[in-house]
Amino acid sequence: MDATIRPIEPRDSAAVAAIIRTVMPEFGAVGPGFAINDPEVDDMFHAYSRPRCSYFVLELNGCVVGGGGIAPLEGGSRETCELRKMYFLPAARGLGHGRAMLTCCLDAAVRYGFRQVYLETLRTMTGARRLYEAFGFEPRATPLGATGHFGCDAWFVKDLNAARSG
Repeated sequence: MDATIRPIEPRDSAAVAAIIRTVMPEFGAVGPGFAINDPEVDDMFHAYSRPRCSYFVLELNGCVVGGGGIAPLEGGSRETCELRKMYFLPAARGLGHGRAMLTCCLDAAVRYGFRQVYLETLRTMTGARRLYEAFGFEPRATPLGATGHFGCDAWFVKDLNAARSG
């Protein structure tokens, strides 16, 4: 299987929006308070063209099947970014692509000078949570920033100065 992770291009926005709108409902992440409703979903290329932002797509055999990115945490410290919208279609799961994508995102965060990465997820996304914990993300009792994602019920943070696992 030919797998490639690369920066998002304008032609990828529709595919990424479709992935987000396919995966999130699998885990009950629909309705108010979830990232599926964020305006950026319709044009991820443009949304991540801002300073200190990166979004990457995973291609398998030439088809976009996943993505993930980082951006400054809304309402957070200048030193904190958020891991955002990292989702994969079922055919791309369990093959190590999450590890590779997370590594790309963390490398970008370091390049941009962030000191901490925050993420929000759901307790039901057990595979994703295991991946985050393997990379040294620590659970938090409460959310950070002002993302508007009040539907999330699990929050994690990682100090980028700590040695990276994975």
